[in-house]
Amino acid sequence: MYSSSEPYELVIGGRASRPAGPPLDQWQTAGFLAWSMQNIASFLPVRAIPRGARTTAFGSTPHDLSDVPVTLPWDAGTSTFAQIMANTATDAWIVTKDGAVVAEEYIEPMSPQGVHLLMSVSKSLTTATAGTLMGTGELDAALPVSAYVPALALSGYAGATVRDLLDMRTGIRFSENYLDSSAEVRLLEEAIGWAPRVHEGVPDTLLGFLATLIADRIHGGRFDYKSCETDALGFVIEGATGRHPADVMSERLWQPMGAESDAHVGVDGVGEGMFDGGISASLRDLARFGSLFLRDGFALDGVPVLPTWWVEDTVTGAPDSREAFAAASEPTLMDGGMYRNGFWFPRAGSDVFLALGIHGQMIYINRAAGVVAAKLSTWTTPQDGMKLLSTIAAFDAAAWALV
Repeated sequence: MYSSSEPYELVIGGRASRPAGPPLDQWQTAGFLAWSMQNIASFLPVRAIPRGARTTAFGSTPHDLSDVPVTLPWDAGTSTFAQIMANTATDAWIVTKDGAVVAEEYIEPMSPQGVHLLMSVSKSLTTATAGTLMGTGELDAALPVSAYVPALALSGYAGATVRDLLDMRTGIRFSENYLDSSAEVRLLEEAIGWAPRVHEGVPDTLLGFLATLIADRIHGGRFDYKSCETDALGFVIEGATGRHPADVMSERLWQPMGAESDAHVGVDGVGEGMFDGGISASLRDLARFGSLFLRDGFALDGVPVLPTWWVEDTVTGAPDSREAFAAASEPTLMDGGMYRNGFWFPRAGSDVFLALGIHGQMIYINRAAGVVAAKLSTWTTPQDGMKLLSTIAAFDAAAWALV
């Protein structure tokens, strides 16, 4: 479909090829994961999300957060900020307040110039890109998915709207059980070439895989976390613009916010992007992205990036967002929370919201405190409730220590 002259992407005979690297069935295991997360482009085909000529600058207000006390979840006692960062397989972390870096740390081999696989933090970047298109009128969230992606008209997505994708409220049947090799989330990886093809009948393209999914309930109902939704949204962005979503993300989000590093996204055999979890980016650029939500959609230097109304819609949610979230079929560990426009709101009555990815990726946004933080990690298991809630608690404690 698309090809690229960018050096990140390898294309042979019109199809992306896999460079040499860790065994395809092992790169996400404990023995390789710490290296893999920082070197995806060396062994899997990717497409660049280029930065622009302008880089926005953070201020600097150094503060030692090491000994900030943190109350651990589930009555597990107390700890400190430094201990939690040390005990949660951290590769890098940063805390900013009001546009200035308060503290940051990089654990070798991670560096400020390095990029790291974001896993599902990618979803928040993708929904924000869709938000920019909604702001210009190029994308209407009330329209059906099939209006932008005709290839999904006869799939389970028939009747689903773009809004359903943004809030993960379609009726698509999709298991997100990362430890089940037959779950749809793992079959998706076979389709894009991130895992060996061991199940018969799995299509060899991402769009082909999405077209095989079926719905088992009405669209627009309860929230259920499904990675396929953001991949479908990537194709919606492509349908709305006629351009590769990586290029749209670069031009509408990455460049306007003043990113300092190129990002990139993993692609399938025909060059289509895995926007549910395939983006790699630098730590400081995650903080730049989060800062847009403190500044009503404006970059650190005042350039408009996201529509102000879209930021407010994200924070406010729909009238039934919390009800839909409470009805989720899987535990969320976030009683009273909600999910809106690709972001997690962990509790009611709070200005804190998150972009989250498995193995410990996070952007933390606390609008009341003016704090944005981010963490890149390599948990050996995809999910770990204690590490997740401890990290949130650590950033909460740091935020209020800075007020």
